[in-house]
Amino acid sequence: MRFIEGHRPSYDLTYDDVFLVPGRSAVDSRFGVDLSTSDGTGATIPIVVANMTAVAGRRMAETVARRGGLVVLPQDVAPEAVAEIVQWVKARHTVWDTPLTLRSGDSVADAVNLLHKRAHGAVVVIDDDGRPTGVVDEAACAGVDRFTRLHDVADERIVTLPMDTAPRDVFERLHDGTQRVALGVDAEGRLRGVMTSLGALRAGVYQPALDDANRLRVAAAIGVNGDVTAKAEQLLQAGVDTLVVDTAHGHQEKMLAALKAVREARPTVPVVAGNVVTAEGVRDLVEAGADIVKVGVGPGAMCTTRMMTGVGRPQFSAVAECAAEARRLGKHVWADGGVRHPRDVALALAAGASSVMIGSWFAGTYESPGDLQRDEQGRLYKESFGMASKRAVSARTRTDNAFDRARKGLFEEGISTSRMRLDPTSPGVEDLLDAITAGVRSACTYAGAQTLEEFHAKATIGVQSAAGFAEGRPLPSGW
Repeated sequence: MRFIEGHRPSYDLTYDDVFLVPGRSAVDSRFGVDLSTSDGTGATIPIVVANMTAVAGRRMAETVARRGGLVVLPQDVAPEAVAEIVQWVKARHTVWDTPLTLRSGDSVADAVNLLHKRAHGAVVVIDDDGRPTGVVDEAACAGVDRFTRLHDVADERIVTLPMDTAPRDVFERLHDGTQRVALGVDAEGRLRGVMTSLGALRAGVYQPALDDANRLRVAAAIGVNGDVTAKAEQLLQAGVDTLVVDTAHGHQEKMLAALKAVREARPTVPVVAGNVVTAEGVRDLVEAGADIVKVGVGPGAMCTTRMMTGVGRPQFSAVAECAAEARRLGKHVWADGGVRHPRDVALALAAGASSVMIGSWFAGTYESPGDLQRDEQGRLYKESFGMASKRAVSARTRTDNAFDRARKGLFEEGISTSRMRLDPTSPGVEDLLDAITAGVRSACTYAGAQTLEEFHAKATIGVQSAAGFAEGRPLPSGW
C-alpha cells in the first residue's frame, strides 16, 4: 500500500478519511479474484464474525463457514457448550442448508416461530421416518388461524433431489419450475438438506471454509483470567480450528501471560490475540505467541471506550501500522471494528489486514442468536449489545457473589441494548456477504489485483475531506 504521490498525512485516519485510487488493471472479471486469506485459518473469504453474544452462534457459524468465512464463538459460552456447538457445526453439510422440520400435526404457530430462523424461509413437513411430505412458507401461513394444522396448508408439490446433485442442476430445476426450495434426500428418501435457487448460485461462487476432514471450520475465544491453559485445552479438544485470546486491552501483562499459557497447551491451530493499535503491541503479542493480532480499540458500533476514556486510535491508521509490523515479523492482523460499508472492508484489506472482523452489522440478520422482534412500526429487529457493556458483564460474572457482580457492574464501556433492524431486502447474513465480497472483488479489479496479497501491494490510497466522503454517497431519493 502507498499513498498517492507519497502524501502520507501527519495525523491518523479513519476509513471515512481515505479512498482507493484506481490503477491500470488486467483483471477483467470480479470472478477472477481469489479472496482466500493467507493467515493459516483456512478461510476463503476475508470475513470473521466477531465473538459477540448477540452475533456469533451456531446458525451464524454454520452459514458463514459454508460461504468461506469464520465465526468466533464468544468466551462467555461455557467450554462444554462450545464443544457441543463445534460438534454440531462440523456435522452440517458443506453445500446444503440445514432444514427446519415439523410434523403434519403441528400448528401454523409452530411454523411461524421457526420460519425466521433461517434465510431459506421454509419449514419442511416430515413423516415419522424423516421423509419430506410438504413445505410451508410464510405465504402459506398468512391469513390462516394460528392453530391450523400444517397438513391443511403445506404444499405437497415438493422437489426432492439426491444430496450429490450439482448446485447448478439444483438451480436449473428450481428456475424452470414453480417451487422455491429443493429438498436434499439420502438414498432412503430421508430429508438431509434444503437449497434455494439463490443458495445454488452462491454454492457456485463461494468455497466453504473446510478443515482437513472436509468439515466446516469454527473458531472460539477465551479470556485472560482463570486457568487459561485448561480452557485452551478444552477448546482444542473440542475441535476448534482457530483459538482467539481476547480482551479489550490486549497490550497488558495479563495478555502476555495468557498467551504463554495457551502455548503450554501446544496448539496446532492459529492463535489470535488482541486488541492492540500500535506496532509495539503487535511485537509484544507476537513474541508471546500470537500468530494473528487483532487490531482495534474503540471503533465498534457498540463500544463506548473512546467516549468514556479517550483511549483508542483511528482504525485505518491503526491497521496500517500494525499490519506492517506483523508482516515484518512474518505474522498477520485482523482488523476488528469500525466497518459500516463494504468499502471499509476493502480499505482494511488494502491497509494490510488478512481478514476483517464484523460484529453489530451482522446482528440484524436471521442467523444471529437473538430473538426476532418488531418495533412500533412493525419492522423486524434484533437486539445487539457490546461485550464490555453492563449487560455482557453481568452475564460474564454470573458465578461471582452479589457484591462483586454489583461492583463490576459500575464500570462499562459498551451499549447494553441497541435495535439492529433487519433490512427487508437483505435479511440474511449471506445477503451481506454477497454485498461485501462483491465490493472487495470489484476493488481488487480497480487495483489490478487477483489476490488479496496483490491488492495490498498495489493499493494506492488518497486522503479526503468530509465533503469528499459525502460526495461518494448515493442519493436514491434525489437532491
